Amino acid sequence: MTRLRDHVPTRPTWRCTACGIAWPCSPAKLRLLGQYRHDRAALTGYLVTLQAEASEHLAGLDDGPPPGDLTDRFVAWARPPG
Repeated sequence: MTRLRDHVPTRPTWRCTACGIAWPCSPAKLRLLGQYRHDRAALTGYLVTLQAEASEHLAGLDDGPPPGDLTDRFVAWARPPG
């Protein structure tokens, strides 16, 4: 039986272990939205914490993303609409 891989980040590259794209990937976002569906503020706090960790890891890379890109990548998508 094959176990599906979780869409979680690898550190220090912050790429998805399952699909290899920049984390959080779409499946990870859907899972997080489901887990935190009743507490969007807690999700945002969690993502801000991960963004800070990723910023430290990615700052040392020559081709690391600018900090503004990390905000879009980690936090902006989780804000409630409206």
